[in-house]
Amino acid sequence: MIQQSLFEKLAGFTKPDELKRAGLYPYFRPIEENNDTEVVIQGKKLLMFGSNSYMGLTNHPKVKEAVKKAIDRYGSSCSGSRFLNGTSQLHIELEERLADHLNKESALIFTTGFQTNLGTVASLTGRNGMIILDELDHASIIEGSRLSFSRVLKFAHNDMKDLEEILQSVQSEKIKMIVIDGIFSMEGDICNLPEITKLANKYEALLMVDDAHALGVIGEMGKGTANHFGLTEQVDIIMGTFSKSLASVGGFIVSTEETVNYLKHHSRPMIFSASIPPSAVAAALAALEIIQTEPERQEALWANTAYMSNTLLEIGFDINTSQTPIIPIYIRDNYLTFQFTQRLFEEGIFVNPVVSPAVKSDSSLIRLSIMATHTKNQLDEAISKIEKVASELHVFELK
Repeated sequence: MIQQSLFEKLAGFTKPDELKRAGLYPYFRPIEENNDTEVVIQGKKLLMFGSNSYMGLTNHPKVKEAVKKAIDRYGSSCSGSRFLNGTSQLHIELEERLADHLNKESALIFTTGFQTNLGTVASLTGRNGMIILDELDHASIIEGSRLSFSRVLKFAHNDMKDLEEILQSVQSEKIKMIVIDGIFSMEGDICNLPEITKLANKYEALLMVDDAHALGVIGEMGKGTANHFGLTEQVDIIMGTFSKSLASVGGFIVSTEETVNYLKHHSRPMIFSASIPPSAVAAALAALEIIQTEPERQEALWANTAYMSNTLLEIGFDINTSQTPIIPIYIRDNYLTFQFTQRLFEEGIFVNPVVSPAVKSDSSLIRLSIMATHTKNQLDEAISKIEKVASELHVFELK
C-alpha cells in the first residue's frame, strides 16, 4: 500500500506535461551553441538574458586556453575526492589565490556551489547550535540548515527589527550563526550587511555571507558584499561559486585557518564527493586573473545594468527592489509568466521564468541576468521585445 501511494504521487505530478501540451514548457532546452551573449537552441539564434556569467568570460580565449593546458597535464578528471586523491596543485593554487583576493586566511574548494553551502552550514553549529536565516536565502543554505541538527529560525527578508528580535530571544544559545545571501538570486537586492554585522557583534553570533551572485559583481575588483561595505573583517565566512562570474563550476569558502581545517575533516559533502576536475579549476583561476586585471569589465556590467533597469522602469515594469545585474520583471501570475517566457523565446530572447514554489505564487517573475559583454544594440533589442510581449499579454493592465 505504501509503495502504491508513492506511485500514485509520482503519476499525479502532471504539471510539466500540461505545460508541454500548451507549448509553454521552458525547462531543459538543449543549447546547441553558446557564444556568450548569444545561443542557438533548436537551430534558432537567441539573445541570452538568462545566464549568470556576469563577466562574460565563458568564451574568453585565456579561459579556454587554460582549460586546454590543464587537460593536457592532468587529464579529464581527478577520479576521487579532495580528501583522498582529488587534490591537484591547481586546487591548492586557486585556494591560495581566493584567500588572498578576499583577504581571509584560508580557502577550501567544493565540487559545486550548492555543496559548498550544504557542507559548510551543515557542519559547524551542531545539535546544540542555532542557525538564523533570511527567509529568502538560497535553497542550498536551507538544505544545509536542515542537515545541521541545529535549531533553525528565519527572519523576514532584510528586516533588521525581526532579526534583532530573534537574536534577543536566543541570547542564551552558546553557538549562533547568521547565514545570508549577499545578493539575493531572484530579487536582485543586496543584504543590509552593515546592520547585520552590528547585530552579529552585539549578540555574539557568527556571520556567513553567500556571495555566489556578488563575486565579480560588487566590491573592489569584484571582491563581493563584505568588501563593498568595507566589512570584510566583520564577516566570519564568505562563500562563493565558480559557475557565475568565474566561468567554471564549483564553489568555495574563505575563512580562518581553523574553520577551513575543521571543514576539511568534517564536511561530508566535500569528503564524499569527487573533486572538480583540474580543467574547471584552471578556468576559475584564469577568470579570477581577468577580473583582477580588467576592471573595465565590471564597469561595463554596471553601465549595462543601469541602462536596462532605468529603461524598464521608465516603460512601467515592476522590478521591485533590484539593485544589481539580476533584474526581475514581476508578472505575479504563474501561467502568464510561462506565456511571457515562451513569447520572448519566439521573439529570440532567452529569459528564465521563476514561479511558485521557487517564489510565492503572487511573486512570479521573469528573471533577467545582465552581462558585461551585452552590447547596447542587444539591450535595446531585448527591451523592445519585452515591451512588445508585455503589451500583447496585457501585463500593464494587471497592475
